[in-house]
Amino acid sequence: MKNLIVIGLFAILLFACDGKQRYTQQSSEIETIKSIMTNYVNGEWDAYQSNYAEGAQLFFNATEDKPATIQQIIAQQKLELEPLNAYSLDRENEAIEMVLDDKGETWVNYWGVWKGTMAANGKTYEIPIHITSQFVNGKIVKAYGYWDNSPIQLDAMAMQIAAEKAAMEATKPKK
Repeated sequence: MKNLIVIGLFAILLFACDGKQRYTQQSSEIETIKSIMTNYVNGEWDAYQSNYAEGAQLFFNATEDKPATIQQIIAQQKLELEPLNAYSLDRENEAIEMVLDDKGETWVNYWGVWKGTMAANGKTYEIPIHITSQFVNGKIVKAYGYWDNSPIQLDAMAMQIAAEKAAMEATKPKK
């Protein structure tokens, strides 16, 4: 009887596994994400864009009712990088994993720290980021990205207000 139970449990375990690896830290999709991060840091926007499928839906700090195209994302990223004199990603401490989910979809998760220095004030910012990307046939078809860039925006707004105030003071008639 014991042998029958052990054989039964072994059979259940054997048939419960479909043989597909559901989680890994080594895959061609992970290498694509690493390449995208390098393209971003180097400003290689054509190479960056080439990793996305036609019609890919991107949700970077956005809800699902407002998808962006890769062209819109690149334009936004270029705009956000303009006030910086340096930016990078902490490549030594990033974490990347690929997951095959219950629906059979392939997703790659990226966690890292973005670093940038604003040219106007010399202040350096470190911002944790998370991006998860769905792959189909080696291309990203959907991605969600989350980070808090409000410290940079608040400092930029404060500098703009200070500049406007100084300009107003400069044009004020002297008594």
